Amino acid sequence: MFIDVANIYVKGGNGGHGAVAFRREKYEPSGGPAGGDGGDGGSVILQVDNGLRTLMDFRYKKHYKAETGENGKAKKQYGRGGEDLILRVPPGTIVKDTETGLVIADLTKDKQSVVVAKGGRGGKGNAKFTTSTRQAPRFAEGGGKGEERNITLELKLLADVGLVGFPNVGKSTLLSIMTDAKPKIANYHFTTLTPNLGVVQVGGGDSFVIADIPGLIEGAHSGVGLGHEFLRHIERTRAIVHIVDVSSQEGRDPVEDFYKINEELKKYSPKLAEKPQIVIGNKMDIPGSQEGYNKLEEEVKKHGYSIYPISAATGKGIKELEYAILNKLQEIGEPEPIVEEVDENKLYELKSKDNEIIIKKENDKYIVDGYPIEKLINSTNFEDLDSVRNFQNVIRKKGIVDELKKLGIKDEDIVNICGYEFEFFD
Repeated sequence: MFIDVANIYVKGGNGGHGAVAFRREKYEPSGGPAGGDGGDGGSVILQVDNGLRTLMDFRYKKHYKAETGENGKAKKQYGRGGEDLILRVPPGTIVKDTETGLVIADLTKDKQSVVVAKGGRGGKGNAKFTTSTRQAPRFAEGGGKGEERNITLELKLLADVGLVGFPNVGKSTLLSIMTDAKPKIANYHFTTLTPNLGVVQVGGGDSFVIADIPGLIEGAHSGVGLGHEFLRHIERTRAIVHIVDVSSQEGRDPVEDFYKINEELKKYSPKLAEKPQIVIGNKMDIPGSQEGYNKLEEEVKKHGYSIYPISAATGKGIKELEYAILNKLQEIGEPEPIVEEVDENKLYELKSKDNEIIIKKENDKYIVDGYPIEKLINSTNFEDLDSVRNFQNVIRKKGIVDELKKLGIKDEDIVNICGYEFEFFD
């Protein structure tokens, strides 16, 4: 089965907490602070693996969390950092933030990687909080929270050639003859419901990758049928092979079909319409097909495209077609990689969401909230004078006291900080 879109939740590991510890040795029973730092949490990383072709691995498992950092220890021993969680994806995967639609990365090359959820930093142990006036701090810093988000993985097939055409014109049959692919083939519309990939080996050791794109219908550019899902896969192809049924077996007009498919490509993306195109007149083995082919050839040549008569059922003209496609690809040369534009400013805001501090006034109540403050409270020992002083200093350094004053706070007013109530004194 071919899975080309997957929505998953990723979370970086939380950082380990710093330790509160003191040296207690035989000849130094009252030594100084010796609490070590917590280890950093692991990150969630997406990495390209050329051996993968689908997003099947993400079909059933939707949640991924990296390892949490280890807490700090006594004797200034640091906690072990959490291991990164590496998720392997096929080349051609675009990574988007599900909530905003922001493109995080466009992964096309083998081993290319991107961090999608960064691990939290380890908290500092009490040994890091000593000063000239505070020789024995009895508090440490809590570990940082790992980033978390929902992301969408979207796979675009990386093929040299994309086969397009109305349903039931012979694309799957042609692919099965030219390659070792074994697509499902039957005489009804939309037999192919997922794109099929195959490698065409041409004499002399040359080869190219061809993708059978499921049949298009009118309105595909706007999502009619399965249009959007299928058109996505030919955006990166270097050339388009357009198959037309010239037999008129189903009462269709080959010239009309030729123009309709090209119109759908143009409406979906002007770049698609500009791609080099080879036209194939298929089903030449059926009586009366020559007349349809002649009509199509006349129109196709007006646009400067090459056209080849074949019969996918009998194999007639297939070798000539393979060489024609190979020559066209060599003429085109290597394509420029398609890279999605990433707004670095928005990406930065997305990553720094957990650093927000909320300061507001609601119905004569003053409220301070946000993960940085929650982390500070969890790291504070309110029964220890030095720890309380550190809490007050951090609150002032972060500008929270100044913001509360702007909101009109006065001495003895109550401030709710992350669910805990405090009396305000300047």
